[in-house]
Amino acid sequence: MPLLVMKFGGTSVATLDRIKRAAKRVGLEVAKGYDVIVIVSAMSGKTNELVGWVNETSPLYDAREYDAVVSSGENVTAGLMALTLQEMDIPARSWQGWQVPLKTSSSHSAARIEDIPTANINSKFAEGMQVAVVAGFQGISAEGRITTLGRGGSDTTAVAFAAAFDAERCDIYTDVDGVYTTDPRISEKARKLDKISFEEMLELASLGAKVLQTRSVELAMRYKVKLRVLSSFEEPREDAGTLVCAEEEIMESNVVSGIAYSRDEAKMTLVSVADRPGTAAAIFGRLSDAGINVDMIIQNIAEEDLTDMTFSCPTDQVVRAEKALLAAKAEGQVSFKELIADTNVAKISAVGIGMRSQSGVAAKMFKTLSDEGINIKVIATSEIKISVLIDRKYMELAVQALHDAFELEN
Repeated sequence: MPLLVMKFGGTSVATLDRIKRAAKRVGLEVAKGYDVIVIVSAMSGKTNELVGWVNETSPLYDAREYDAVVSSGENVTAGLMALTLQEMDIPARSWQGWQVPLKTSSSHSAARIEDIPTANINSKFAEGMQVAVVAGFQGISAEGRITTLGRGGSDTTAVAFAAAFDAERCDIYTDVDGVYTTDPRISEKARKLDKISFEEMLELASLGAKVLQTRSVELAMRYKVKLRVLSSFEEPREDAGTLVCAEEEIMESNVVSGIAYSRDEAKMTLVSVADRPGTAAAIFGRLSDAGINVDMIIQNIAEEDLTDMTFSCPTDQVVRAEKALLAAKAEGQVSFKELIADTNVAKISAVGIGMRSQSGVAAKMFKTLSDEGINIKVIATSEIKISVLIDRKYMELAVQALHDAFELEN
């Protein structure tokens, strides 16, 4: 039988009525002749509640017990979904991560998937089971402890199962009906894309688009898993959603496919850094050790053997970054006169595989922002992306202006 993976996010299974609605979607695919692996998240809000209970009980908690608690939300949803399908006379059963078993590393709350043996589930399909309902987000370590994959881990679970079982497609059901050229809440001209390449989706996901978790897109690209993002609240249609696929499957792409933004960015500048070999390694080595997600990096031209170095990071990591750099200075690893943190910036990015073959994108982007009186603080580029840091108060204006400038509504 052909196999399909269907993943339902927290809003899609938030109530018993929504679980029934999702189960009907599964039933439609079973009726077409598919065996189906359903990956479910915890009901909306449940994981946050469980995390809150852990923090209230033990602020300095044992990460192994944290995973045991927060993974329980998916177990509930999987059981309820299996029961709902059984009530529809569809042979189904629930699977927890350890029953598959989904084997992971031992990094609790941020585990990586190492292997998904297919024998157990395939044997049940052979016996007549039509739907395997798997609890997303969770697995089991070599030590036999429950692990979790981090926030958004159910997306990664779904793609990993699609790769392991050679599924025809992986459908990600959420509360939006696809991938848009930008956030529809900011620009009413935002347009749903029928198709988008893995690379573009990966850039958009890493730059602030919340539709798919970055790790899930990385996995899909590596194993060539076709992803479809669609809404669980709309009536089923063959052309629904957005297909995330290989670039070769897209006939012709716009130069720019989307405008992404990240509101919670900070710009940090080290003033008068000693300009000598090993300085950058010392600075960013300490930041890496502290778990800081550095993005843009700029180093000015040195004068009198001193230079300024600027980088961006999430606002919630500023205090940790300051602590790490001041400690490095105190220990004599790095030398700088001042550390300045600007937490009132936003990152705006233009993404598109068409940039590889067409010039002028950067010029148009910078001219558009200039015409709106928006000053650019930092610039970073890649083959298919241009990102800038600007004052946060101009974020929505910048998104709307760039969306219009690149004619993304067409």
